[in-house]
Amino acid sequence: MTAKRPARPLLDGSLLPEPAQLLEGVNEKVWIEVIQKMDEVYNDLLQYEVALEQNNAALEESHRFIASILASMSDILVVCDRHGAIEEVNPAFQRYTGRDEPTLKGTSIFDLFADDKARDKARSFFASHSHDGAQDVELPLQAEDGGAVPVSFNWTPRLSGTGKLIGMVVTGRPVGELRRAYRELRQTHEDLKRTQQQLLHSEKMASLGRLVAGVAHELNNPISFVLGNVLALKRYAGRLETYLEAVHNRGCDCIPELEELRSELRIDRILEDMSPLIDGMIEGAERTRDIVDGLKRFSALDREAAERFNLAEVVQRAVRWVAKSAPPSFTVRTELPAELPLRGSPGQLQQVVMNLVQNALQATAAQPGGELLISGELGDRELRLIFHDNGPGIPDEALGHLFDPFFTTKPVGEGTGLGLSISYGIVERHGGRIVASNHPEGGAVFRLTLPRDLPAA
Repeated sequence: MTAKRPARPLLDGSLLPEPAQLLEGVNEKVWIEVIQKMDEVYNDLLQYEVALEQNNAALEESHRFIASILASMSDILVVCDRHGAIEEVNPAFQRYTGRDEPTLKGTSIFDLFADDKARDKARSFFASHSHDGAQDVELPLQAEDGGAVPVSFNWTPRLSGTGKLIGMVVTGRPVGELRRAYRELRQTHEDLKRTQQQLLHSEKMASLGRLVAGVAHELNNPISFVLGNVLALKRYAGRLETYLEAVHNRGCDCIPELEELRSELRIDRILEDMSPLIDGMIEGAERTRDIVDGLKRFSALDREAAERFNLAEVVQRAVRWVAKSAPPSFTVRTELPAELPLRGSPGQLQQVVMNLVQNALQATAAQPGGELLISGELGDRELRLIFHDNGPGIPDEALGHLFDPFFTTKPVGEGTGLGLSISYGIVERHGGRIVASNHPEGGAVFRLTLPRDLPAA
């Protein structure tokens, strides 16, 4: 039998009642209320436990999300305290330095730079920009192999909830990657601008083609009529001159009035001027006819059947044709592959090459030794011809209009301004492009690019 425990005294000296005495007089209703309160407390505890588990799961998911972001970042990320001691790093920084996270934590960030000058500069930025940060600071970082890797850093202050500085967040990217990205972006931008210009020029050429087709048709008949009549007039003038000479030789001695009339009307002067005047009319009519023919070629669609041919042979043939009329001081050198397979119209592309060679001949006319180099390249899907002369080059203000119809840099009377426009249209119909520029060492450069004829698979 258990011994009875003595009653404990209270503060006032009285004894604590026994449990049985405390429960005397408590009815069933009170017990029910106590049990209900216990149930409510238990339910609240269960809800708190469920909420705590949900919050823990969300926190773990957030940690995994942040860790995946840090792991996938190609830029380096370092979190340090206000003294520069590293607290957190991402895998990219570990790869660049060749050290794992436990080794890096607690290390001073300044010790990871390549030299003392970089360390002093980093400390200066860290101290002077602790509240406003710094952007695009290039410093050499010591790499895994001991070498120095230039990195563009951004320093951002890390503040507490009360606005107090507690550290710094440092991000960076190797400058080599930035320069390569900028270079690719710039090249893409230039390609886009060039493509846009080619599209605009193609649309303009198509509209001009429709326009000049109608103009050439309207001018062709009256020019043919004028030229035919002037040629007939030249024949008639020759006959009249012979007749008048015979009349004067026989009649002037017998009829003095005829000699006076001949002198008064200046018949001899008219006869001398008539032949040059008619020749000038014929030259002007023929020149107008040539312009109309050029307009017709400029606007005409290619109706020739495409055929396979070697462009290298076409270039050599075109050079021989132009060389026949060129002065001995003008030389053309060719550096071409033996085969430049192409599908299209050899006659039309010969016209393009002859036009470019002729332009080089005229551009170098003032040079003591005019020279043109024609080189060729054969790519996987394209072939290129490059025409480089040693002339004065192309004026900058003319580069954007060089392929416009009737635009020419030649003196008045030496060109119609249609040669390059027609060449541009021919090259475009062959699926290629032609671009003009100035060479850094002097002279003009025309680059002709065409899709090569690939054998069937």
